[in-house]
Amino acid sequence: MIKVTIEELESYLLDHYSDDGIDQNLFMKLVEEIGEVAEVLNKKAGRKHSRNEDLQAQLGNELADVVHYAVAIAALNGLDMNEIIIEKDKAASVKYHHRTNLENFVIQKRNEES
Repeated sequence: MIKVTIEELESYLLDHYSDDGIDQNLFMKLVEEIGEVAEVLNKKAGRKHSRNEDLQAQLGNELADVVHYAVAIAALNGLDMNEIIIEKDKAASVKYHHRTNLENFVIQKRNEES
């Protein structure tokens, strides 16, 4: 199975939605999907009844939808989410005294693999 980068997903979704992707409509879809994630999590926690459903698969599918719409909104607005995520994580790592940040973590993992 291939791995997709954030940049590739942004490019794909920009191409997919560039003709008719209104980010307000995508935002409403994002909110809807977040609600569906909440429903699955409530079922997993026993706060809502579940009928022999594959909640793990449902959770994965709903989270994929959340990522899809969030990245689509970013792409339509010309945001480089890879850069934003790295920089935001650096600031959070300092603020919350994490032992490493995402950029260093990825570099270390890639060095270990090579």
